Amino acid sequence: MSEPLPERLPDALQAALADGSWKRVHPLTPLIRSWQAVAIVGFFIVRDLGESWLRNDGGRGDGSGVPLPGRDVSLRVWLAGGGILVVVLVAVIALMVLSWRMTRYRVTADALELRRGVVFRQHRLAQLDRLQAVDVVQPLLARIFGLAKLTVEVAGAGHSAIELSYLSEARARAVRNHLLASAAGLDYAAAGVAEAPEAPEHHWLEVPPARLIGSIALSSATVVLVISAIVLITVSLATGEMAPFAALVPAALGLGGGLWSRFSRGFGFRAAISPDGLRLRHGLLEARTQTVPPGRVQAVRLRQSLLWRRAAWWQVEVNIAGYGGSGDAAQGKTETLLLPVGTRQEAIGVLAFVLPDLGAEPDEQPYQLLDAALVGSGPAHGFVTSPRAARRFDWISWRRNGFRATRTALLIRRGVLNRTLVVVPHARTQSLGVTQGPLQRRWGLASFALHSTPGPITPVVEHLAEGVAAQLLSDQAARARQARAIAGPERWMRRP
Repeated sequence: MSEPLPERLPDALQAALADGSWKRVHPLTPLIRSWQAVAIVGFFIVRDLGESWLRNDGGRGDGSGVPLPGRDVSLRVWLAGGGILVVVLVAVIALMVLSWRMTRYRVTADALELRRGVVFRQHRLAQLDRLQAVDVVQPLLARIFGLAKLTVEVAGAGHSAIELSYLSEARARAVRNHLLASAAGLDYAAAGVAEAPEAPEHHWLEVPPARLIGSIALSSATVVLVISAIVLITVSLATGEMAPFAALVPAALGLGGGLWSRFSRGFGFRAAISPDGLRLRHGLLEARTQTVPPGRVQAVRLRQSLLWRRAAWWQVEVNIAGYGGSGDAAQGKTETLLLPVGTRQEAIGVLAFVLPDLGAEPDEQPYQLLDAALVGSGPAHGFVTSPRAARRFDWISWRRNGFRATRTALLIRRGVLNRTLVVVPHARTQSLGVTQGPLQRRWGLASFALHSTPGPITPVVEHLAEGVAAQLLSDQAARARQARAIAGPERWMRRP
């Protein structure tokens, strides 16, 4: 079922949304952005004062009623500490308020612009015909106040995203609708519509919490944590020393924090299909709604670990221009997940949505191509694999490692214990390369690399025969040129 559309926006918001005038973000933005700094400063100040108070027995010195010299925590000390806290709070809030006043944005039919900065001014512009994805993010505190952060990813090098934080939830959704409609090439104003309508969506799939927990429990991080705990506890009991057991605490905190982050970010994962593209919703504490427009995926990877083999689970990741430059590695990891864990049918469905045509031959069934790509081995169904000389480098997987070039994409499969399939559309090829190390040269081997946008996927075909790698380089360059020449318009709802 589709989720109900939001109520119509107030007339004032409709008229002022995309009129090209400069607007400020929500007045509560300084509070949302500064609460962590305020909480940290307050924690250290209160902790230091509390420790001083306890060391001096509540300000009574040695208990005789006569304060000890140099250790008197009097009202003057508490007032001084409170004064420092107030000064720090006022300074932080003042800087945030000044930053808020200097932050403005405007929305036009073709671009989103942002101006910000107090000492160093910055003016950023995102052309909507290069839009890659739009995210509406609601951290816990922002959700309490009904606010949201809008993140617009555009094709570009480095950190190319534009963030509007924070807007009211209604305004954030309205701006998102306008950006997606304009990027698609829809002129809703010419039709007499005051605001861009939210595209209808069809609920497609969701990840149950039990499956998410099971996938985390069967991850390599959990296995390492459990084995380490068993070994260290056993050593501690055998020797009677607590040092091995104490060494488990930081490891448990580190790995446990990572596992909790995976659960929190993947909780409630849902995917829906709309004319705007693929919509993803997930997050326990921080709710995130991602919209990936059609044709913006640069590369896709389906992956299955050995521990997931019995449950037949797969994970689907993508490279999208802009996401790869995220400064937060964990956040970037979540942004590039189209499916954190799903059945084989669900993983194939996600792949079919972002790449509807795998380019199978007319007399070939698509499921045969997918079987050969996901679990197959050897040269069946047109796959070119590594020669026997590659056994010196890949003892187990040399017969599975290989590639197949179809009309629309290059398929790269790898791994026997941990299976992976990488699919790169020809039209999204950035550059190509062939590398050959000294040992590879000794045995007549070479590796082919297809360069994509920054992200979790690095398409590489390892240890091919020299002649095969050279021919693949030439053929793939020709396929990429031809695919780009016939690629559809960047504004996907506008016909050429």
